[in-house]
Amino acid sequence: LWRLGYCARLLKTNHFRTAASNTSFPAVWMLLAQYSGRIPGLFVVVKKNTFFTMPETVEDKVNPELYLPHPGVRGMTLLDREAFKRTVVVPALKVKKEIVNTVLKSLKQSVLQRPGLKRVVEDPEDEDSRFVILDPHKIPEFSLGESEQQVLKQLNVHPEVSKYNLELTYENFKSEEILRAVLPEGQEVTSGFSRVGHIAHLNLRDHQLPYRHLIGQVIMDKNPGITCVVNKTNIIDSTYRNFEMEVLAGENNLVTKVKENNIAYELDFSKVYWNPRLSTEHGRIVELLQPGDVLFDVFAGIGPFAIPAAKRKCRVFANDLNPESYTWLLHNCKLNKVDTKVKAFNMDGRDFLRGPVREELSKELPLLKEEQKTAFHVVMNLPALAVEFLDVFRHLLVGEPCSPASLPTVHCYGFSKHSDPARDIQERAETSLGTSLAGRCSTFLVRNVAPNKEMLCISFQVPADVLYKRPCPDEAKPASKRLCTSQDFSEEKLPS
Repeated sequence: LWRLGYCARLLKTNHFRTAASNTSFPAVWMLLAQYSGRIPGLFVVVKKNTFFTMPETVEDKVNPELYLPHPGVRGMTLLDREAFKRTVVVPALKVKKEIVNTVLKSLKQSVLQRPGLKRVVEDPEDEDSRFVILDPHKIPEFSLGESEQQVLKQLNVHPEVSKYNLELTYENFKSEEILRAVLPEGQEVTSGFSRVGHIAHLNLRDHQLPYRHLIGQVIMDKNPGITCVVNKTNIIDSTYRNFEMEVLAGENNLVTKVKENNIAYELDFSKVYWNPRLSTEHGRIVELLQPGDVLFDVFAGIGPFAIPAAKRKCRVFANDLNPESYTWLLHNCKLNKVDTKVKAFNMDGRDFLRGPVREELSKELPLLKEEQKTAFHVVMNLPALAVEFLDVFRHLLVGEPCSPASLPTVHCYGFSKHSDPARDIQERAETSLGTSLAGRCSTFLVRNVAPNKEMLCISFQVPADVLYKRPCPDEAKPASKRLCTSQDFSEEKLPS
């Protein structure tokens, strides 16, 4: 009796929008269920002439905060899963158990979809019936629409909606909802991450750092298979393309296995560079290659270009300055049984181009005949610096130019913050090469790296007058005694 009186006072003080005549015993009983916590799963039938509303904490109408965790979790830095419990009121439809599946299919757009929640619950008063839980956002005012009513009429189901006290726990909330409830209001919520095998890689902002361990635990809880969550703690080292990281949650095991385009790779994520967002780009370049082609991978990493190219029966020369990347490159070549098809190097990119690349091109290009279709590709995937390496191609070879069709094709990656990134990367490439690429290059937008920062790939065949240093036509001296550059043949000198 005391609880009934307490709930009656709550009805009065919560300023219900219904008339005083509607604060009847059923409403009080409903509040008793809510505040006492002793009567879980209580149902109250809603009839047209006796409809009443609930307190604002369990608002019936469309409410974007309906599925937020308990407000007391705001500011939490150490995860307490029990604190997320909350009871909300949702609509439910009483259905004979033998037609439950039919009703679920017919009302699939209106049925509640929440992680870990049952859509069908037992009716405590009728073992032959079940209650189908509906989404309150789809059933405003706890009233079915005309289309739903027509469906139920055909199934001989009475379109009478009940109210059900639904308890939500930590397991029922999505990671975005949990983090939005915990972090200070108005601040950006990060729930996205890069997945590298069993590792989730976050890039947290400064305002999120006090919550980093909680964020890591939530990401691990809500994503099956994730057993380690890390946060990048510094920018990528452009020398070795790796970065320092902090383990936020889970095991401190950063050696992992990934699969990309049906090829398996193993790596130590703390010591080498790996970006799962580049899988499409890796596949795009490899698709350009034909069996018998030659690929020079200047910044090969652990082999995402080199290994699939070798599997495509191309001859591959792969290089990386990072000793760890070189070690994992060799490991992955063996893992994928292409170690006899890939020649691996641990050199500076310039030395690789001036050494093995020049040697192979000098040997192979003069031997090519017009009818031969062997193509040479050079991949330079170091976006922070690769464009600056293009000057190495100036007079890399000596002699008469080969057939234009046999000139090596370069795929060079770069970042741009310019308003016209394609023009920007082309102009920077032209400056490094010392020639114009107008009409003889293409640019491809790889991905958006950050606001106003794009990653692009510029592809072009190295012009013959850039690649070759040719003998000068000097009658006074034998051709073997003097060499001149292609600029000696032009009236205007190109910028160097």
